[in-house]
Amino acid sequence: MGESLEVSLSKYLLKLYVTGTSARTSVAIANLQRICEQELEGRYELEIIDVLESPQIAEDEKILATPTLIKQLPPPLRRVIGDLSDKDKVLLGLEVRPAFDNENRDRTRGAPGTEKRGENRERGVS
Repeated sequence: MGESLEVSLSKYLLKLYVTGTSARTSVAIANLQRICEQELEGRYELEIIDVLESPQIAEDEKILATPTLIKQLPPPLRRVIGDLSDKDKVLLGLEVRPAFDNENRDRTRGAPGTEKRGENRERGVS
């Protein structure tokens, strides 16, 4: 039973809110699928919600603009708004760290030139 809990905690639950079948919607879906396949490698579940078909869900989630991506799991909940074309901004916004970064974080910590001060403020991620 503990193993299934670990698996669910390491999986990303993502919800992408879109409006209809516009070009912007198609671009956002394609960008997100590419990022997920490259960076999350099967460790994600993606639900695409059309706010025109499900306006109550959009209202409950306080979706003010589309496309909006919400990472529900693992905590904390995070939102990224836009067509998701900037991979680095999406990864930063979702607090996703590529496997390489996780493996090498301790080796580079404290090394000269490895600090990135103020990165979150500069990119305007909420």
